[in-house]
Amino acid sequence: MERNLTMVAMFAALIAVLGLIPPITLAFGVPITAQSLGVMLAGTVLGAKRGGLAALLFLGLTLLGLPLLSGGRGGLGVLASPTVGFALGFPVAAFATGFITERLSRLPVGLAAGAGAILGGIGVLYLCGITGMSLVLGRSWGEAALLVTAFIPGDLIKAVLAGMLTLMLYRARPRSVLSRA
Repeated sequence: MERNLTMVAMFAALIAVLGLIPPITLAFGVPITAQSLGVMLAGTVLGAKRGGLAALLFLGLTLLGLPLLSGGRGGLGVLASPTVGFALGFPVAAFATGFITERLSRLPVGLAAGAGAILGGIGVLYLCGITGMSLVLGRSWGEAALLVTAFIPGDLIKAVLAGMLTLMLYRARPRSVLSRA
């Protein structure tokens, strides 16, 4: 139990620390950040439940006002910004990433983690993010989806990195990759 709490807190902190890397803000108000890599890693390393909890802890602290989102944003104002779907989607994406990674246990670790990161950390996160952007920006879901295409190359790189980092961690300390436990 104590180990699980520590891991959840550490990955919530990892998501926050990745927000310190300066964002590149696109014209429609959504920044390209490294935080989605932390969300992917939470799922690939911790698995569905613990990964989702790590991202949920991060989100809760952010909504309480801590400036943990990239660019030092936090508080309830996040719920009125174009990034609302992405922020609220972090726990869902981390859970989905972990769920997929766990279900692909017959595949090599790196491949399972990469696939989980693509399907959960990109696919699920984009569904949430596009929906939020559509609502806040007053655009159709299709129009919002077109805006998000600028993120795809970078997010694919992050998904490959998540797979590689999970594999490296698994090789170094197999018991620390809880998605394989």
